[in-house]
Amino acid sequence: MKCAMAQINPTVGAMEANVRVMLEWAAAAADRGADLIVFPELAMTGYPPQDLLEKRDFIDRNLSCLQDLAQISHRIAVIVGHVDRSGLTAGRGLYNSVSLLREGKRAATGHKILLPTYDVFDEDRYFDPGERPCWVELCGERLGLTVCEDIWNPDFLGQEKRYHQDPVRELALERIDRLINISASPYCRGRPFSRLEMLQGVARRYQLPMIYVNQVGGNDELIFDGTSVALDQAGNVLRLGTSFEECCCDIDTHDSRLEEEFGEAAGREIDEMEEVSKALVLGLRDYARKCGFTDVVLGLSGGIDSAVVCALAAEALGPEHVWGIAMPSEYSTGHSLEDAEALARNLGIRYDVIPIHQGFNAFRQMLRPVFEGRPEDLAEENIQARVRGVILMGVSNKFGRLVLTTGNKSELAVGYCTLYGDMSGGLAVISDLLKTEVYRLARSINRDREIIPNRVLTKPPSAELRPDQKDEDSLPAYEVLDPILRGYVEEYLSPSELIRSGFDEATVRRVVGLVDRNEYKRKQAAPGLRVTNKAFGMGRRIPIVQRFEPR
Repeated sequence: MKCAMAQINPTVGAMEANVRVMLEWAAAAADRGADLIVFPELAMTGYPPQDLLEKRDFIDRNLSCLQDLAQISHRIAVIVGHVDRSGLTAGRGLYNSVSLLREGKRAATGHKILLPTYDVFDEDRYFDPGERPCWVELCGERLGLTVCEDIWNPDFLGQEKRYHQDPVRELALERIDRLINISASPYCRGRPFSRLEMLQGVARRYQLPMIYVNQVGGNDELIFDGTSVALDQAGNVLRLGTSFEECCCDIDTHDSRLEEEFGEAAGREIDEMEEVSKALVLGLRDYARKCGFTDVVLGLSGGIDSAVVCALAAEALGPEHVWGIAMPSEYSTGHSLEDAEALARNLGIRYDVIPIHQGFNAFRQMLRPVFEGRPEDLAEENIQARVRGVILMGVSNKFGRLVLTTGNKSELAVGYCTLYGDMSGGLAVISDLLKTEVYRLARSINRDREIIPNRVLTKPPSAELRPDQKDEDSLPAYEVLDPILRGYVEEYLSPSELIRSGFDEATVRRVVGLVDRNEYKRKQAAPGLRVTNKAFGMGRRIPIVQRFEPR
């Protein structure tokens, strides 16, 4: 059997457009002689559709588009993910389904059995679980059809099993010849490799060849890396889809040749930040494109964060679509403006300088009667940030550009950011990278030539909101802060566990207090692109109003 693994980038809700793409890819695969083309999980609707699933018309159009896609199955069999109605009198009323389309109709339909409800997933909110796995016969092979989580067995990754049922084991007992899994598995650092290890473990345990097709692209906070793969029964890689790009990989199931490129890639050291850069570029590009934006604007401070965001934006959208604006105050240093201008020149983007002195002084004057008798403090610092936010939002409104915020995860964690100031914008590009990781990413961006001026990587970070200000005036050094944040936020370690691991107790207590007190800020932040296993956003649900004191 000749099979095409179609790693596509669907847009949530754009079902007619998604089907047009699938029809084009299926026709091209048929022209190449393929017997079957496989598309990802919920390729019809895009993933995750969330509460759009509550709309009856959404379900109807998904089923209508499924029938439209079935017309191509007179030329080539199609396996595709979609939403199906359950017909049950109780429950959610919907299934997350996989169907085989043949001869212009649905030949078979299976339903996702294991519904994830952890991290960014909330499928039990919308779907009923399938009862038993589905298998079909095609081209003389018995194919087991599974959907994403149905194949995830955490015991291969050294984790506890989440489910009592094992759909793959049940299919193996049916003596299937090949396992097919359609997926929408989001990216986080290290996920492509750990996912491949898990898939190889499944293939080896059940001695089953496998075709795994994953979605690619960005939808809101989530980035999908693709990295579809075909494995033999020993877990060897036969074909490997390109990460972070749409692609269609052809495989002849009777061809046992191994993927040469995978063998070469396995032999070289992986640059983790290069992978993160590709993910963020894809996430930023898709967020802008799918929201209808072609152009972005951001503040250039001359610091590391805005420099990295600007470089990513230029790569994602093209430098002609990026506008950097420096907004110096009386506390800005000369080298900050020099570095911002040098960055803009290196990238070839539009660059303007709009000083905020007049706006800041106007607010000072307006507030003088009510601020009288009180020294300048954080209030005046925040006014400067908010004046800058007003400028960027004004440019956004006037020119229809998406505002990119430039704050990192360290700042967002401890509240070292200003609501309605530097937090103003439509997308937080690096909000899931700790400050030390931003520096690592900057060095990766500069690996071939100097894009970010070297001084930006070496000077002490500063918000420049008061004379001679440095971040370390208000926070522990990032080399100390970031490991504590990683432990507390990403690994859910308690303060006591962090202290026992060697961190200073007073520092840990202070940092933990800052994280917990600033949940209200994070709830009002722009959506951020997720690249770790625990980002601020849809995968982390902490109440704003709570009095739990961790020990």
